[in-house]
Amino acid sequence: MRNWAMAMILTGAAMQATAMEISSKDMPDGKTLNAAQVFNGFGCSGANVSPQVSWSDVPAGTKSFAITMYDPDAPTGSGWWHWTVVNIPKEVRSLAAGAGQAGGAALPKGAVMGRTDFGAAAFGGACPPPGDKPHRYQLTVWALNTDHLDLNHEASGALVGYMLRAHALGQASLTGYYGR
Repeated sequence: MRNWAMAMILTGAAMQATAMEISSKDMPDGKTLNAAQVFNGFGCSGANVSPQVSWSDVPAGTKSFAITMYDPDAPTGSGWWHWTVVNIPKEVRSLAAGAGQAGGAALPKGAVMGRTDFGAAAFGGACPPPGDKPHRYQLTVWALNTDHLDLNHEASGALVGYMLRAHALGQASLTGYYGR
């Protein structure tokens, strides 16, 4: 009986899903953001370039991906959405730096950017209020159980977030910091 129980425990451990992984050459986890990922406006003077991002070890059954960048420390009561991208095909495992430019020309075919809290369907870099402690910028890749979310460039971050949570199979995040 002991051998049977041990075999069941080992089989169960082997069957557990591997945790999704995320990395970025431009936005190392736990480090200060580069000037390239800082907004150009609202008193900030960065390059406003979306970071390169890669992911691996995706859950079985993944049909598409989404990416978000969110600042939970923004003094709004609801945080600040800096970037949302949905409908990234399941074969894709990375986006190049600058993929979040307006118009989405550098995104994979079918991918759609939603409207950020800056009011545009494009990446909007970090720009916390002067004097605030450094804000956290959470870059997250979401593995989804659907190949298409019925969202367009007008979709708010809150709506995108709602849809992602309803269809998530897994997610992986890293956090960069920026203050001024």
